[in-house]
Amino acid sequence: MQEDAEAAYRRRTPRSRRLHAASSRLHVNGVHHNIRHFDPYPFVAVSARAQRMTDADSNRYTDYWMGHWSLILGHSPPAVGRALAAQLARGWMHGTLSKPSIELSEEIARSVRVAEKTRYTASGTEAVMYATRIARARTGRRIVAKVGGGWHGYASDVLKSVNWPFGSESRGVYGERNIVTIPHNDLEGSVRALRRAGRELACIVVEPLLGGGGCVPCTRDYMRGLQEFARSRGALLVLDEIVTGFRFRHGCLYPTMGLDPDIVTLGKIAGGGMPMGAMCGKDEVMQVANTSEFGRASRSYVGGGTFSANPASMAAGLATLRALRSRASVYERIGRMGEMARRGLERALDGRAVTTGRGSLFMAHFSRDGQPVRSAGDAARCDAGLLRRFHFEMIARDGIFFLPGKLGAVSAAHTPADVRALVRAAGRFSASLRGGRA
Repeated sequence: MQEDAEAAYRRRTPRSRRLHAASSRLHVNGVHHNIRHFDPYPFVAVSARAQRMTDADSNRYTDYWMGHWSLILGHSPPAVGRALAAQLARGWMHGTLSKPSIELSEEIARSVRVAEKTRYTASGTEAVMYATRIARARTGRRIVAKVGGGWHGYASDVLKSVNWPFGSESRGVYGERNIVTIPHNDLEGSVRALRRAGRELACIVVEPLLGGGGCVPCTRDYMRGLQEFARSRGALLVLDEIVTGFRFRHGCLYPTMGLDPDIVTLGKIAGGGMPMGAMCGKDEVMQVANTSEFGRASRSYVGGGTFSANPASMAAGLATLRALRSRASVYERIGRMGEMARRGLERALDGRAVTTGRGSLFMAHFSRDGQPVRSAGDAARCDAGLLRRFHFEMIARDGIFFLPGKLGAVSAAHTPADVRALVRAAGRFSASLRGGRA
């Protein structure tokens, strides 16, 4: 009889178990981001290169989590390593304006039209937090609208309606009455909800593809309808492209949808895997943060934080974006592997799962009724427990790493052979379900 997955995992990861126990004495859940914990304990990574990670017990994993999907070139790409080494030799924290931040903003502005002005932060959470603050300052209004299932970080202004049934997400958050939830990919329902905000609607914040909400793309008509409504009410359209920026093309996703946002937030890939968030916007919108022009009563204070635009993060982001621009074919290549994964998983999982995604992002959903997943609500009604079990079994048995329950990302370091190995692992999992093994 085959060893169960948890027993196999415990047998293979004794050092990780001891290290996690030590971490739990010092840190809540033994981790530093809520989603990084999974039962019985997360393995402890000690090194990573290309598409592989190695844990404290010398187990190697083909990685599809890829640093919260930020590592489009793979782990430790040489071009980024060289740029970081050169910058570290010159210093990694200046606390003032540095040349790499100017160069990175020039690189972003080449392919993100709305980036007339950019302000850096140390995380995507802060970038969205400041974007909503600027929208409120610019419009003089208080209500922020967001999509149910949309994840924009831990900032209180948007920490609502992330997980089904799309209500409150945390104690200690006040002012939720200033957040309106709109239904994903349902324009008619969204317009009804937005109208209830009346003249207090400051902005609509939306991801072109919901990352945490199930890897489900927004439709073009839905996005254009939200933009039209915002324009008609004098509200701002804020696109959160922290996941999608530079993921599918050299730039953002919004031009392919015919959109003209007021502010776009970036992070992840644009930071080259280093701590970084960016708020890019139209000049007339971003000028509300200009402390030379406006006093306290009329400006929006956007500090960015001690480590904002630190030279190391700027150098890593610049090296990543330049590498992507010089290797334009990488998008077609990783997109093909993403499609290979989506089709292969649906086939291997024998009708139990449907897949979502776009390009190099993909996710399997164990649909209870076999219907397609077209919205965050559809994704939320799928069997999340079975998905986490599928991911954990691949960690324990196959050396394949997804953060359990989350979408996967293909990087430039992955190969078709890696994807075929993933599909074979899915086939083994499906066979175990047919055999009734717990």
